[in-house]
Amino acid sequence: MTTTTAAWWRPRAATAVVVAVRVATAAGAGALLLTLAACGGGSPLLHPARVLPGGDVRASAGFSSNLALGSQADALRDARAVAASGQPLPGNPGTNPTYARGALVAASIAPGITPFVAARVGIGHGYEGGLAYTGRGARVDARRAIELGDSGLTLSLGLGGSAAFYGRTQGGTLPAVELSSLRGYGADAPVLVGWESDAGLYKAWLGARGGFEHAVIETLTSEPRSTGPGTLVPTPVRLEGDRFYAGGVFGFAAGFRHVHVAMEISVAYQTVTGTYNGTSATVSGLTATPATALWFGF
Repeated sequence: MTTTTAAWWRPRAATAVVVAVRVATAAGAGALLLTLAACGGGSPLLHPARVLPGGDVRASAGFSSNLALGSQADALRDARAVAASGQPLPGNPGTNPTYARGALVAASIAPGITPFVAARVGIGHGYEGGLAYTGRGARVDARRAIELGDSGLTLSLGLGGSAAFYGRTQGGTLPAVELSSLRGYGADAPVLVGWESDAGLYKAWLGARGGFEHAVIETLTSEPRSTGPGTLVPTPVRLEGDRFYAGGVFGFAAGFRHVHVAMEISVAYQTVTGTYNGTSATVSGLTATPATALWFGF
């Protein structure tokens, strides 16, 4: 190898090694998150306002944390106190409104930490599509971006659909609320305004997001009830809730060329109304969803 060739090759080899290490680290971290993270209900956007050029792809791996605040945190705490008291759960249908409120928060808000894995692709003509997995469900979306004249700002209008599921549970949930049986669907509409520096080294976005989700759990109790002399049958326990939310989102990303680190925080006011074990309940309050991810562009 000539001196000239070696001088050309070495910095590029070093760059390739650095990128390979970053990709391997992100892949390992993503696998660890998928294995160990509790499945919370946070579903961040973690994308800028400007869409990808047609044919470009961005992969993301990270995590988010969904935090129930105020009255929602109180409802979950009170339900856990009921569970710790030793009384039979879920009890007779329609008799425990305190536990019903906590059950709706556990199922619909689902506080906790969740992995975040996503891929986005530029469709062209200002359009982009995405698919994300968040531990508790999956979201698919499409959006349109509009450049706001020569200001350097971009307006993004999106629409997403989601499917809620909860394949496994870890400690800290509520007895007689079988999150492993949860299923549901939802939709949301984010509106973002964003800015990017030259060459896309820095990206920032700010906007609003609103949506809804319908969640259902139906399981059988472990304690059958009598329906007559000598007859015991398992009793179904059903939870059904509708969650409506609206709030703001702010995000920032920094990096070089095809690798960026992104951080985002969203705060929303959420109302969950529904029934648990024959008891109607409504819970409203704030949630916060901080999130971070590594982006890799191709």
